[in-house]
Amino acid sequence: MNSQNMSIFSLVLEASWVVQLVMLALVVASVASWATIFRKSALLKRVRMFNDAFEQEFWSGTSLNDLYTAAAQNAKRGGPMERIFASGMREYQKLRERRIADVATLMDGTRRAMRASLQREMDEIEASLAFLGTVGSVSPYVGLFGTVWGVMHAFTGFASMEQVTLATVAPGIAEALAATAMGLFAAIPAVTAYNRYAHQIDRIANQLDTFIEEFSNILQRNVGATASSSASGH
Repeated sequence: MNSQNMSIFSLVLEASWVVQLVMLALVVASVASWATIFRKSALLKRVRMFNDAFEQEFWSGTSLNDLYTAAAQNAKRGGPMERIFASGMREYQKLRERRIADVATLMDGTRRAMRASLQREMDEIEASLAFLGTVGSVSPYVGLFGTVWGVMHAFTGFASMEQVTLATVAPGIAEALAATAMGLFAAIPAVTAYNRYAHQIDRIANQLDTFIEEFSNILQRNVGATASSSASGH
């Protein structure tokens, strides 16, 4: 390579085929990670919006039966909190229809249904997060492999030269280092997004977990009140 022509495109075109394959893999990983970043950002924003809207409606005084009817009709378009609520109410009503009077059995079944729904929702929310972690942790090493290979290739070429100067060494080393730069370019956004989204997902999980406990307490109070009124009636 001409030492005066060391643009990034020239470095890529003049690199060995192994280094070019490494760079291509890093470009593909970078594009895929950016697509995942934008898609995950939109998903988490939508989840927070739906959860906040339903939580506000839940505490507004609307009856549980009305909320359940709306949640059942809006199952596919609603948010995680609404679907968790629907699964809990569905199980609660099924157990009541079977005339299960034991409060512990009733609440245990309802909580299990909501916990199972929570796990399904979290699996969907966390989807593709591991991909960002993988890109962030592996890309620098892939780029380093390309650099090591490029340096080895460059020094092999220097062996046939009678006189080695900085002008002859610089292009080959620059080609190799371009792979490391591309590895960091792919890794840094992926790691940053992974840490940010992991924190947001933890907050969503805590919000849903808190809702399950609060909703369980409401149902338990309702069961206790119903049992007390039945006992006083007798």
